Amino acid sequence: MGKVTIKDVAKAAGVSISTVSNALNDVDVLNPETKSHVLKVAKQLNYVPNLNGKQLKSKKTNMLGFFTTSVSGPYFYILVESMARESERLGYGLHVMVTADKQTIISNIMGRRVDGVIIYEELRIDKQDIAMMEKDRIKAVFLDRVIQKETMGTVIFNSYASSYEAAKYLISLGHKRIAYLSGVDTMYDSVQRKEGYLAALREHQLPVDEDFIVQGYFEEESTYNAVRAFVHKHPGKIPDAILAGNDLSAIGCIKALRSYGLEVPRDISVVGFDDIDIAQYFTPPLTTVRNQIARQGILAVNHLVNMIKKQEQGKVQKLDGELIVRGSSHVRLS
Repeated sequence: MGKVTIKDVAKAAGVSISTVSNALNDVDVLNPETKSHVLKVAKQLNYVPNLNGKQLKSKKTNMLGFFTTSVSGPYFYILVESMARESERLGYGLHVMVTADKQTIISNIMGRRVDGVIIYEELRIDKQDIAMMEKDRIKAVFLDRVIQKETMGTVIFNSYASSYEAAKYLISLGHKRIAYLSGVDTMYDSVQRKEGYLAALREHQLPVDEDFIVQGYFEEESTYNAVRAFVHKHPGKIPDAILAGNDLSAIGCIKALRSYGLEVPRDISVVGFDDIDIAQYFTPPLTTVRNQIARQGILAVNHLVNMIKKQEQGKVQKLDGELIVRGSSHVRLS
């Protein structure tokens, strides 16, 4: 037997197709006995409704979309998990699309395949695209830039202020030669953390050395290689402390320093960002800036659903970091 259709249910129940449709869609025009009878027959026949048809009719999918160019690493694992759980709690599914193809992102957004979107895709969507989304009243929450419009909002980590405070902490320990491990130059968090670091150095009249800004791309292996290359190229120019763009970078950095016989924090203090699970168990335990990753995901889903339901307009929400001092930082001894 092929797939059971609504016509099969109507025939077996001895009613019209429209009656079956009303019963399945909970339209309040049937008497309770008829509705109960139709639903019982549909269940006996294992009838599965055509969701696409229902969605086209209602113009709702009960799905949210998350668009990103990557889901690798602990940050995205925590973020996606929190968004999925909160979406389910609010009666929505979460469709995760990982792609670097801008046209695929735009066609999915503008094609109304989801009721609203959460976007973290490294600035590939430009002002023209945003204007098009605004005109079509697409509900969107951005995690990678600050945007506030009637149908668009932002939930973002206050990377500038947190990096500024982390650099000030290292300065308070007596460190004067502080390096920074950057991520990807187009990413909001990477840019803001670098700017916060530079602001702290300037405020305390410490020299800004371009050699001390090393790109690790927020990844352990690439940071390991970048730090090794730096030490090899500048053996007599070792910093007192290093502020890493995230915890994976900090871990890669510490491993690279060890490979040259440098110990953390005895020789160099290292501070990371995010406070991923391994941070407290690494040797030495990482001093880091705690990022409320799960909270960011929950707030993004709530804000998006509230805009979909027209309960609020787009707004900007910034989450502050918290410095967690552990064993990878130390008062400068000389």
